[in-house]
Amino acid sequence: MFQIKAGYDEQLEIRTTLEQARTFFGDLRNFAELMPGVESIKAEAGGVVRWLIRAEIPMIGAIRQAFAVEQTENELARIEWSPAPQERGNFLRYAAQFEQRGARVLVKIVQRVELRRQHARELHMLAGLVGAARLSAEMQRGVADMMRTFLQRARAKLERQ
Repeated sequence: MFQIKAGYDEQLEIRTTLEQARTFFGDLRNFAELMPGVESIKAEAGGVVRWLIRAEIPMIGAIRQAFAVEQTENELARIEWSPAPQERGNFLRYAAQFEQRGARVLVKIVQRVELRRQHARELHMLAGLVGAARLSAEMQRGVADMMRTFLQRARAKLERQ
């Protein structure tokens, strides 16, 4: 089994209300608009939402992957999207937790990405040569950059409201 993984955890305080933060991070259109690399997010039948993400991988080039997710938590203080039950190769988990702190909201974000293939060549012809460890490190950098940019833009947008 060939696997590459990446994760991102962050906490930030935003000058907004809990309701506005929850609404913002619960609206997937904001990810498509503000996160680099997210080409589209589309709803499908049965509550499944498909994220199409494009990433530049050194020595391989651009790759596009689709991630089927469904909402597994939708509470006032927490939102979570997890891989759809039928997903077998591309796994995306996103969770946001909110805590009001006076005039600010503490937002805790966790994102996990994993690509699984029986053979490296199923991901890309050069993936086996590059290796899972190196691809995971590159994907980790890419996910971190995407999330940092998204959170900077999210903060700016929320604090303008």
